[in-house]
Amino acid sequence: MAFKTSLDACAGAAAALLAWYDRHRRDLPWRALPGEPADPYKVWLSEIMLQQTTVTAVKPYFLRFLARWPNVGLLAQASGEEVMRAWAGLGYYSRARNLHACAKIVAGPLKGKFPDTEAGLQDLPGIGPYTAAAVAAIAFGRPAAAIDGNAERVLARLHSIATPLPAARSEIKAKAAAMMPVEQPGDFAQAMMDLGAMICSPKHPSCDICPLLKFCRGHASGCPESLPRKALRRARPLRQGAAFFVRRGDGAVLVRTRPPKGLLGGMTEIPGTAWEIYFDAALAARQAPIEASYRKLGREVTHAFTHFALRLDIYVAEVANRRRAPAGYRFVPECGLDKEAFPSVMRKVIEAVRQNA
Repeated sequence: MAFKTSLDACAGAAAALLAWYDRHRRDLPWRALPGEPADPYKVWLSEIMLQQTTVTAVKPYFLRFLARWPNVGLLAQASGEEVMRAWAGLGYYSRARNLHACAKIVAGPLKGKFPDTEAGLQDLPGIGPYTAAAVAAIAFGRPAAAIDGNAERVLARLHSIATPLPAARSEIKAKAAAMMPVEQPGDFAQAMMDLGAMICSPKHPSCDICPLLKFCRGHASGCPESLPRKALRRARPLRQGAAFFVRRGDGAVLVRTRPPKGLLGGMTEIPGTAWEIYFDAALAARQAPIEASYRKLGREVTHAFTHFALRLDIYVAEVANRRRAPAGYRFVPECGLDKEAFPSVMRKVIEAVRQNA
């Protein structure tokens, strides 16, 4: 296949992509309708939620947040505990802490207005280079190259970039900047995202209906699925530990709040041991928060974090109604557990206990 000159190809590909987007754009709750200005609050909220999380998972959380806190001022007025509870189950909980901190700055010193440049946005908590570019382009029409995983795949294939990720990212961003139309940077960013999600999928891309087919060097090579190439990933190390589900006779369950910083900071948890690579299960019961007669469940809970895998043994005990919680712990009625800010791994522990009751 003969390809046009670089500038012609960039302009032609961008025009074809935008024409396709006009007809096939996804209907997403944070997107402005065609011809309407984008709401920076919705764009920012959705982009924070979408960090390392799928659109399908984000939609219900976004709608609940928007219903409860329809603007940045109201979100800023919420307590940190309320925000963490609303976020529970979405993962990567530092995002929720940064979201709340960012809302307070925007609603306070910035008087309710988000910065409209990449540099200004990156000064805010939780906003890195990609999120700053996405908000700047989509909410404010700035010519910023917003490259998410979908756009990364489209561009690597379009230009047949053989350098493995993450080393290829600077080249991919440069290609996006060269293609970007000055007048529609927000539509261009969202079109790239949609094309990657709907057409240029990781496996079995629908090349025959792709608007960029005639420009695509990856397709011309005959193996677009091989792009983008990725450096070999190390296997996640396995950490192990134990969780202690202590229930009083009145149905209350012992819980504690994790420290505000660090992994799962500020979240509620079922008490347990440290999570260690060299975990001695025989000594686990000695680390229980309350002295009681524990029975070990016949099943484990497993969970994958970004940098390690986790396997938890579960111990269950019943204690008297009058039993008080040790310092740093509290008893919560079992009917109220669903309102606590439990991360997904702790919800797995609770569900395992309920299934084995």
